[in-house]
Amino acid sequence: MRRRRLHRAVFAAAGVYNIAWGAYAALDAQWLFRFADMPLQNHPQIFTTLGMVLALYGVLYLDVALRPERGFLIAAVGLAGKVFGPLGWLWLVSTGQWPISSGILVVTNDLIWWIPFVVYLVDTWPIWWRDVRTGPYGDPRISDLP
Repeated sequence: MRRRRLHRAVFAAAGVYNIAWGAYAALDAQWLFRFADMPLQNHPQIFTTLGMVLALYGVLYLDVALRPERGFLIAAVGLAGKVFGPLGWLWLVSTGQWPISSGILVVTNDLIWWIPFVVYLVDTWPIWWRDVRTGPYGDPRISDLP
C-alpha cells in the first residue's frame, strides 16, 4: 500500500482529535456559541450528541490507523461528512442563521482533513475494489458479484 506510514499517522491523529473534540463538545456544549458570539442554545444536548458521534468516528479512525488496508469505507463515510458538514454550514451562514465566525467548526473538523482523506481513498481504492471482486481473502467464491 502506498504511503502506509503516512496514512497510519493521519488516521491516528484524526482518531485522537475526534475523540478529544467530541469529549470537549460533550462536556461544554456551548463553547462554539460563546466563541462565535451566538446566542446560547436552548437544547445543548444536541451539541453533546454531536460530540458523542464525532468521538465514535474517532474510534473508527483509530481502527483505520491500525488496519489501513481495510479502512476505505470508514474513510469514505468520514469524508462525506466532512463535505456535507461545510455545505450545511454554508447554508446556515448564507441565510443569516449563523455568523461567519462559526466557521472555526468547519475549518478544524472538516477542511483540514479533506486532502489527507482523499489521498488515502485514492491509495486504498485498488485494495477495496479487489476485495469487492474477490472477497477479502482473494477467493472469488466469497464475493457476491458475478
